[in-house]
Amino acid sequence: MALPERKQNDTDARLAAMTLPEGGCLAEARKAALSRVQTMGLPNRRDEYWKYTRPDTLVQADAPTAAVFDAGEAPMFDEFDRLKVVFVDGVFDAEASDDLSLEGISIERIADICDKDIHWAKDLYGVLEARGQTPVARPLAALNTAFAQDGVVIRVTGTPSKPVNLVYRHGSDSSDAILHHVVRVESGASATILENGPAASRFNKCMEVDVADGGALHLVRAQGRDHERRAATHLFARLGTESVFKAFTLTVNGVLTRNEAVIELTGDDAVAHIAGACVGDGDFHHDDTVFITHDAVNCESRQVFKKVLRNGATGVFQGKILVKEGAQKTDGYQISQSLLLDDDSQFLAKPELEIYADDVACSHGSTSGAIDEEGLFYLRSRGVPADVATDLLTLAFLAEAVEEIEDDEIAAALVARLEGWLARRR
Repeated sequence: MALPERKQNDTDARLAAMTLPEGGCLAEARKAALSRVQTMGLPNRRDEYWKYTRPDTLVQADAPTAAVFDAGEAPMFDEFDRLKVVFVDGVFDAEASDDLSLEGISIERIADICDKDIHWAKDLYGVLEARGQTPVARPLAALNTAFAQDGVVIRVTGTPSKPVNLVYRHGSDSSDAILHHVVRVESGASATILENGPAASRFNKCMEVDVADGGALHLVRAQGRDHERRAATHLFARLGTESVFKAFTLTVNGVLTRNEAVIELTGDDAVAHIAGACVGDGDFHHDDTVFITHDAVNCESRQVFKKVLRNGATGVFQGKILVKEGAQKTDGYQISQSLLLDDDSQFLAKPELEIYADDVACSHGSTSGAIDEEGLFYLRSRGVPADVATDLLTLAFLAEAVEEIEDDEIAAALVARLEGWLARRR
């Protein structure tokens, strides 16, 4: 079926401004992804899963400019002992990065493995992204698979002594970065990956995660504080038997952020938790779109998303739990909530359940409201200033999402950073 004229023109203009990398072991995957983009077309507001979020600036040929923001504070996670992998405007920075050698894990650049005819990542690159195109088209992810020239492939074979930290630095006010990461956690292995930084004026990132039987991966992201940045991120994960995948994302600032996650539980007794917290002020639009598929017995999934919005900020949540036939004893939980600190902000939610098994425990809920007046009165009556009391209640509201972080020290660091940000906004 031919694409509508406007979608066809927008897609052609975007593709004409890009160059498809040639050769290497990923060539076939790139060409297949390009074909998917051409067939689907890039998104517009007429697409069901984009009706709450305008994708215009994410698909236009030239990246909108975004001033580089200097927070005047140490980057997130600097206080932790970790292996640091740095990208500046989407390009690997070897001098700023640590040595990539660490026991229990191997890390290589996409740019390096592209010169090899045979590599383990060839069997994964673009595979989970392609699976994630059904039943909902995700053309920005396919665009990423086709054109990403940098990123890392990570293979976890044991239990590394420290986390891997992917750091994204923004250096140019017109940068347009595309990064693609592939993570394979082998049977019985476990690791933690940290991500932080604004990355670029416009950022398109895709991460494919394959967790084998008995493996575990914990992912914690802190998206950068640049006021004018735009980002579309895509997370695709496949879980084997008795495996664990937990992800948490903190977002503060940014004109437009769209975080998509597509999780498949394909092995019995698997566990997937995905959570997020955002604090938005003014010209801020934040969209979490999540699709979790239960395709095995006795699996557990949790979606916990909290948004704090003020001065006209907009939050979006679209979350779905699909329980396939035969996926008995599924435990699926989904909650999305917003705290509106004024009458100008808005929260748009679309929670969904689709169940084809009869022995399940699934629930979903979505609420939106103002600050707890009773709690605010209680704190004020004990001498706490109004702005400090509001911040305390805001942190309490976000707590359920932050508690999804497995590592208590990392969770505490994020809360401390949040406290500082809120205090400076008073």
